[in-house]
Amino acid sequence: MISKLARIFSAELEGIDAKLIEIEIDINVALHSFTIVGLADKALSEAKERVNSALKNSGFKPPTKENRKITVNLAPANIQKTGSQYDLGIAVGYLLATGQIKNFDSKNKLFIGELALDGSLRPVYGALNISCLGEKLKFDEIILPKANSKEASLVSGIKIIPAQNLEEVLNHLEGRIVIPHSPKTSIKKPNNAENFEFDFEDIKGQESAKRALIVAASGNHNLLMVGPPGSGKTMLAKALNSILPELESEEIIEISKIWSAAGFLKEQFNLNSRPFRQPHHSASATAVIGGGANPRPGEISLAHRGVLFFDELPEFHRDVLEALRQPLESGKISISRVKNNLTFPARFQFITAMNPCPCGFYNDPEKKCRCTAYEVFRYQKKISGPLIDRIDLQISVPRLKIEQLKSTQKTKSQEIKNLITEAREIQKNRFKKANLNILTNAEMTSKHCEQMIQLNKEADDFIKQVFDKSLLSARGYFRILKVSQTIADLEKSQIIKLSHITEAFQYRLKNNIDSNLE
Repeated sequence: MISKLARIFSAELEGIDAKLIEIEIDINVALHSFTIVGLADKALSEAKERVNSALKNSGFKPPTKENRKITVNLAPANIQKTGSQYDLGIAVGYLLATGQIKNFDSKNKLFIGELALDGSLRPVYGALNISCLGEKLKFDEIILPKANSKEASLVSGIKIIPAQNLEEVLNHLEGRIVIPHSPKTSIKKPNNAENFEFDFEDIKGQESAKRALIVAASGNHNLLMVGPPGSGKTMLAKALNSILPELESEEIIEISKIWSAAGFLKEQFNLNSRPFRQPHHSASATAVIGGGANPRPGEISLAHRGVLFFDELPEFHRDVLEALRQPLESGKISISRVKNNLTFPARFQFITAMNPCPCGFYNDPEKKCRCTAYEVFRYQKKISGPLIDRIDLQISVPRLKIEQLKSTQKTKSQEIKNLITEAREIQKNRFKKANLNILTNAEMTSKHCEQMIQLNKEADDFIKQVFDKSLLSARGYFRILKVSQTIADLEKSQIIKLSHITEAFQYRLKNNIDSNLE
């Protein structure tokens, strides 16, 4: 007499969070059928064919051998189930229900993995996220494809059992050949000798732009660079990663969960440097923001705790640029669907570059601009005022002189990186003392600014004078305060002085988008 009902646990990704799913397999003697219920998508509905072949080719009796009605229920039934990660759980549940496997307790085990037709296991998305769920719910072990074991082993509170095929899984469950659990994946410290595409010390000239980049890196501030073609805007942006502080362990886990949910975290992943994402200007809003039929993280989430670089800013679609406004403020993106709402982290540093006009030489002292006033106006108006207002630093990157290109003087990247790391450590300690769950000055709200930022009398008088003359919006006012605090942190000053506020104000007003064209 066979057992007629089996229960196996698996998980479903919703955004970057995993939810526990119970797989119930019921066997009845009747005309043969194999039905999967519980809001299963197309990939999951086809699991019965993969499971049938995998069982047969692994030496077990598949569902088609006898007249049985097989019902697989995925509970809770109101959650949409997607993907192929349920294959392993369905196969093990079927074998348990039909009595082909015995002597194991399924209550404290999670099963994820896609089955090939020969019974081997293929990797799935979100193994790290599901591993975090297993640790949170105090499961004993998670059985998954070997290719997913390294990322899942970042979590230490649950045993990770890496299997190569269905037969290995069953031998392990019955205790015949126990699979050793994977050792905890150690988080590697970055290699200081790591070769970036561009290093900060290789940049010739552009001292004012480099200073702005240091300030932006220290406080995680957004930066806009405006200048003619070939002035080094793209190189400056790509060199930013070489001076950004090393990732903290918590940040590595955050980033890894996002990349795992997107399916970009490989077995030999390496997070020695912060993410740097550079989408092409033809990218759609869904690709940049995230979402889709089965919502996945977009470029802004893949750039979490790193850099999102938009080169040739006015060439991006207007809907893409305007969609950035909310995540630039909140550090997350909420995607609404009829059945549920998902939230993805998106605390990125927005670095962008643009030419001042279509030909690129508007206001250039050496090369004449070929554009009409209307063409320049229309080109610059592609960037809306509200988006510009969310960019903390706006600088000009002029054409380089030949003497600067031939210069052998270099700025040591490691020295700059140490300076920025110290400034970030000052910020981190300040927020920790105030019991705030933020890491950089750019993350402060207006309330935080009022509570934590201290100005001396000269600086306070100056900012009041500027605001009274209506040169700033309320958002601009607080962004100047945050940049001023970063400049003060670079100088290890606890109080914002006049020099700090004037430098921040200079970056704010150095906006080369001329809104007064006639």
